[in-house]
Amino acid sequence: MKFYLLSDNMDTLTGMRLAGIEGEVLHTAADLRQALDRVSGDPQVGVVLMTRRLMDLDPGLVETHKARHKRPLIAEIPDRHGAGDVSQAIAQYVNEAIGLKL
Repeated sequence: MKFYLLSDNMDTLTGMRLAGIEGEVLHTAADLRQALDRVSGDPQVGVVLMTRRLMDLDPGLVETHKARHKRPLIAEIPDRHGAGDVSQAIAQYVNEAIGLKL
């Protein structure tokens, strides 16, 4: 299982690449839809990290995907525009999604 980042900015992507997480930068709702469909079809991707601003492009798409698909797990992460600790956001999402405390 691997993580994959969908981001709205290069800074977040660069930081995640330093941590060994690949991903891509998207700017439109259509790009988000295509990327989410493509990544969901990859059996090796278990968790998709997605920036808040990117999720805001099409929140209905993201919520529908979460409701209809068991995999990959979609975790919202703060980016350079938001406040908060990325590790806490991921841990909270995993705890809420599957009841596992990290």
